[in-house]
Amino acid sequence: MSKLDDKIALYQAESKKLNLGLSDEYIANVSKSLGPAIYRADTEIVACGDKSELDRIRNNFLKKKLGLDKSNAELDAMIQKVCEKLGTSNRRKYRALFYALLAKEAGKESIYL
Repeated sequence: MSKLDDKIALYQAESKKLNLGLSDEYIANVSKSLGPAIYRADTEIVACGDKSELDRIRNNFLKKKLGLDKSNAELDAMIQKVCEKLGTSNRRKYRALFYALLAKEAGKESIYL
């Protein structure tokens, strides 16, 4: 298996463990779209306690990539909902699953299917 296949398998297993309800194909497509970010320890994980990282996710992913035109408060609420869904005590909030859940929350899954 390639490194990408290993990462996708890891994310799919984590999704099943957390009962996120994401399809294997959807997780694979989101993972592929993240490119090299999933291979670096500091970028593979989302830190829900890091305000600057959450601001980057709001501005670069939700606004630019997904094209959402909502208030910062609404987008921040979506981000917090995903943080809670992945588990507040879970220290391994994988970026691929985080972004997959955000896109699903925004009704933009079609970007990855």
